[in-house]
Amino acid sequence: MNAVAGWEVYARRALPAFGLDESTPLTLLNISENATFRINLPGELSVLRVHRTNYHTREAIESELTWISALRSEGIVQTPEFMTTADGDHIAVGRASSGDERFVCRFAWALGTEPTEDRLASDFETLGAITARLHDHSRRWTRPAGFTRFRWDFQTALGEHGHWGRWQDGLGMDAQSLSVLSRCAEKLGERLRLWGQSPDRWGLIHADMRLANLLVDGREVTVIDFDDCGLSWFMYDLGSSLSFIEHEPYVPELVAAWAVGYRTVAPLSAAEEQELRTFIMFRRMLLIAWIGSHSATQTAQAMGPQYTHDSCRLADEYLSFTFKSQ
Repeated sequence: MNAVAGWEVYARRALPAFGLDESTPLTLLNISENATFRINLPGELSVLRVHRTNYHTREAIESELTWISALRSEGIVQTPEFMTTADGDHIAVGRASSGDERFVCRFAWALGTEPTEDRLASDFETLGAITARLHDHSRRWTRPAGFTRFRWDFQTALGEHGHWGRWQDGLGMDAQSLSVLSRCAEKLGERLRLWGQSPDRWGLIHADMRLANLLVDGREVTVIDFDDCGLSWFMYDLGSSLSFIEHEPYVPELVAAWAVGYRTVAPLSAAEEQELRTFIMFRRMLLIAWIGSHSATQTAQAMGPQYTHDSCRLADEYLSFTFKSQ
């Protein structure tokens, strides 16, 4: 059984929980930490998300959906509604013939397409404003009892047992790459310790606001896939927005546009703006680990060893940057 077919088994076994036949037409959209399928019903599209085994607990998924509900009910951000099962549950279970189980969620279909390079700057200004609204909500929202999500700190991201594996196992890693990236990781750790985790700098964030998780429809931008939402530094959201394109020459323009948009909603201090480069590099290192541990995915194969090599240039630039005191 190939990888796609393996995911689809769980998707189809979960369909009856939503009142749908197992033979309902499905189209694979993406495989990453989870697999998403489009449910093709006459006159109605929706998305089925099949979770990876041993990644998120049921309680963690429930917590994600709880935050989505709060964001939607308060009109904070445009994001698809999740759909309940026929029994009113938020989460279904897909069970393979082997007895293995995976959690499955269903979301309403969202209109729009991924941002294109010809309008990235304007989209990033909009994204900055959306991110600021999310952060404002996070700071004032009281998380309910039992709420649990990943932490994205230095150890859980770049430590020996990081959520996405070890960055040292990235594709194309050689002695020279290991040397410069090790020095970069050490500096990142120092900067993040200095930055700290005070409530104005640390809280619940989306944590994966990359281009693939944004849908643009005219002037509307919809944020999708809160699967990696968790506790981290607020400015890390900007780093995640630049996923896989951190090395592109137009990135400074995008960062500037994001900052402009952010400031239309909330303050962005000079110290925060300066430290954005730390969170961009932090995300880059985390993605080196992700590519190494997810080498079978199309995204990882498209990035390949070149992503590690380009990361070394970015690491050299980061190491040579002189930070002003905070």
